[in-house]
Amino acid sequence: MELSVVVPTLNGRDRLAGTLDALANSIPEAEVVVVNGPSADGTTGMVREREDVDVLVEISDRSVTAARNAGFDHASGSVVALVDHGLAVDESWAEAVRTGLAEADVVTGPTHRPRRAGAETETLETRTVAGREVTYFNSGNVAFDRATLDALDGYDEYLEVGGSRDLAHRLADSEFRVEWTQSMAVERTYGTDGGEPQRDWEWKYRSLAYRLAKNYGTHPTVFRRLAGHAASDAVGALRDVVHRTTGPSEWLATGRDVLSGAVVGLKDGLSARARDRSRARNPHGASEQAQRAVSVYDWR
Repeated sequence: MELSVVVPTLNGRDRLAGTLDALANSIPEAEVVVVNGPSADGTTGMVREREDVDVLVEISDRSVTAARNAGFDHASGSVVALVDHGLAVDESWAEAVRTGLAEADVVTGPTHRPRRAGAETETLETRTVAGREVTYFNSGNVAFDRATLDALDGYDEYLEVGGSRDLAHRLADSEFRVEWTQSMAVERTYGTDGGEPQRDWEWKYRSLAYRLAKNYGTHPTVFRRLAGHAASDAVGALRDVVHRTTGPSEWLATGRDVLSGAVVGLKDGLSARARDRSRARNPHGASEQAQRAVSVYDWR
């Protein structure tokens, strides 16, 4: 197995250093590709001083989907893995990748997040959408057979969020198999989460509507799922108003963001579905962008 590990990063110098240390200690034979967004924290200098990084790709786009595709472009392995900065692999991780890909096209596993009362770990998540069995994968801990990535043209760069969920739907439609294995675990340590990001409601629903419309067209489940998510979030937001953690004006503004995001996402998703009727369903894929890199440092 020729393994390439792509590590996207943006202003995460210290967390990235921990991830690179773990990769060097656990799987020194792997090719390591770091994709650095427009970081302003000295990430470039830190990476260039290391001897355990094979390729550093500098991009100007802050989108993680663009970073992932840029990493795929410069990875040479027959297996390409994604590991988020701030996560640590161990010696068993590479063997779990090897074993999983012997039976499947994509293999993924959990992230252990330490908590004061113990560790929190993700579990396998599946959904049946319009009769299609979809297995979601951990976006920060996943390995792909290279042929699978090429067949689906990587990630859809329209999406600023939800790119991995979209790819999971496209994998299911193309009958590629996703294997979840507990032994392919990565560790997140204290101090690396950076707190909970502020929810961007417009992009949440724009992404949800886009990927549903692109992958399922005007199937009734698209509108049912959108309505179900919106109703659940509306109740949660209204509960915050009742408890006075937010005001009524914020609740109304959230509703406007949800509606506008869903409308734009539906329109753009149906347009994308019409543009690419192939099994890739990816009109904004890796092959559509001729040049993402501002500069490339290749030490191979």
